[in-house]
Amino acid sequence: MAHKKGQGSTKNGRDSNPKYRGVKLYAGEIAGIGSVIVRQVGTPIQPGFMVKRGKDDTLYAVTEGRVIFSGRKVHVDPLDPAQPRPFWLKSLVNSN
Repeated sequence: MAHKKGQGSTKNGRDSNPKYRGVKLYAGEIAGIGSVIVRQVGTPIQPGFMVKRGKDDTLYAVTEGRVIFSGRKVHVDPLDPAQPRPFWLKSLVNSN
């Protein structure tokens, strides 16, 4: 007969650390160079003009500018008016 009560085991008790995914800069906000715009797994949102994709699918700004979401893509409209931009981006900026 045991003098101490046996220690029971449980199948629960595990939890993963938070990953802090999601949109970090919303439409209309100013992104600096290298600013993370979206932290994601896979590519539900794809990089557009002046946006690059990191190896973990994070989207970040290549230049300083205003964030624009268009469908599944995210673009950065440069703040510098002298910097060249595609003609279709001008229409997106005017519509937002």
